This record gives sequence, structure tokens and C-alpha cells, in this order.
Amino acid sequence: MDSPWDDLTLAFSHTSMFPFFDIAHYLVSVMAMKRQPGAAELARQNPVSSWFTAMLHCFGGGILSCMLLAEPPLKFLTNHTNVLLASSIWYIIFFCPCDLVSQAYSYLPVQLLAAGMKEVTRTWKIVGGVTHANSYYRNGWIVMIAIGWARGAGGAIMTKFEQLVKGDWKPGSDEWLKMSYPSKLTLLGSIMFTFQHTEHLAVSKHNLMFFYTVFLVTTKITMMVTETSSVTLAPFEDTLSRVLFGWQKQFSWCEKKSETKPSSNGTGSSASKPTAGASESVKKKHAKKTG
Repeated sequence: MDSPWDDLTLAFSHTSMFPFFDIAHYLVSVMAMKRQPGAAELARQNPVSSWFTAMLHCFGGGILSCMLLAEPPLKFLTNHTNVLLASSIWYIIFFCPCDLVSQAYSYLPVQLLAAGMKEVTRTWKIVGGVTHANSYYRNGWIVMIAIGWARGAGGAIMTKFEQLVKGDWKPGSDEWLKMSYPSKLTLLGSIMFTFQHTEHLAVSKHNLMFFYTVFLVTTKITMMVTETSSVTLAPFEDTLSRVLFGWQKQFSWCEKKSETKPSSNGTGSSASKPTAGASESVKKKHAKKTG
């Protein structure tokens, strides 16, 4: 007989993301897009381009994972219900009279609720990406980690691609070169769910989903309430860097100190002076004899 805790976590893992959690994901994604400079003007001047950019924000993870698995990138368009829902969110955010949706979203409790629900969808996307990759590559854990990470955090990469097309891309802000805090957490979650799926992590799937989701929601709400850009992972990253890549500094006594030695060029130049003088004296004697 299962315990009440297992029943709770199992019921949580079976929670449907449609429609409320999907609405929160689309709302947060499109509002982040609207905050970009010139986004509102672009929506009025070129609605098709604005709509396509919004779809990249909403379905970027699915598009990237399809590209990595050699599937059609436009596969997300087959889910007509979600596409229409995301398109409706985009329309009311950009074209609602008196900008009522943006004004309602400006309240902190609304933002906290929407951001927390969006983090819940991140867990489901990671799990879906790991499972989907395993159907192509049985126990190919590297592929499973990559697809889980792409499904959960690929939206940021696809939006960078969109900025590259528009000419607004900056190399320093690339997710491949400098991963953001959500991307790091998504990669960590993808690794954990991959190890759980391959039975290298002795924990049930529904318990891992519950604890990982609680961790994501807690950190996200903490960041928003305290107005910090990220909950720093610097101590963990520094420790891991020293363990894996700090051997040369730890064993500095193995390094040979460079010693300054007199250059052979200087010695050779000084020795060549008498030789040059002797040759000049020989030439003078020869000139006197011939004269």
C-alpha cells in the first residue's frame, strides 16, 4: 500500500499543463518579449514578424529539440490548440485596449503566480525531452541530457537566433558562451532526470519531479521578491572547478621555475670582435705588399 506522500507526489506528476500552466508560460514569455526595446512598435508595423517572434519565445525549446533529433522544426504547429492559445495571449498583450493586460501583469502577486507556474512547466518539458530522446537512442544518456536541456531552456537560444537575424545579437549574451541561471538549473535537472531514467539514481520519478519543481519555484520566487538577478551558484561552481581543473595550482611545486641564463648570442658577438680585427690587419699587410 502506497503512503499518502507517494500518492501526493504521484498525483502531482500526473498534473496536466493544459490550459492554466501553459497560459502562464505563454504569458511570461510574451511579456518578456514585449519588454524588449521596439517590440511594441514592431507589433504595430509588422504583426506577422511579431507573431513569429512570440512563437519562438513560446515554443523555442520544442523547436530546438526537434532540430537536434532531425525532426521537422515546424512540428509544433501540428498542436493547433496550443498554437491558438499562444497566439491569443500574444494578441491580447500587444493589442488589448488601454494596455489592460500589461497593467494587470505589473502587479507583483500576478507576476509571482505566473512565474511559479512557468517553472512547473519547465520540469515537465525536461522530463518530456529525456523520454522523447530515449525513444530514439535507447539509454543514450548524453543525447537524453542534451534534448532534456534543449526542451527546457531552448527558448533562450532560439530568441538569441532571432536577435541574430534582426541584427541585435551580442556575442557576450550568447547562451552557448555564457549560460544564464535558468539554463544552468535546466542542465542540472536534465542530468538528474536522465540518471533517474537510466536507473543510475535511486529515486522514483514522481518524487524527483516534485522536489525539483519545488526547488525551481522557490528559487524563482526568491529572486523576484529580493530583486536579485540570480541565486548565485558561485560557491558550488568554484568548488567543482578546483576539484576538476585546479590540480596545476594545487601542485605548484611541480612547476619548474624559469631561470635566467646568459644568451649565447652575446657570447658569440663578443668572440667575433677579435676575429674581425685580425682579418682587417691581414688585409692591410696584403695591401702593403702589393703596393
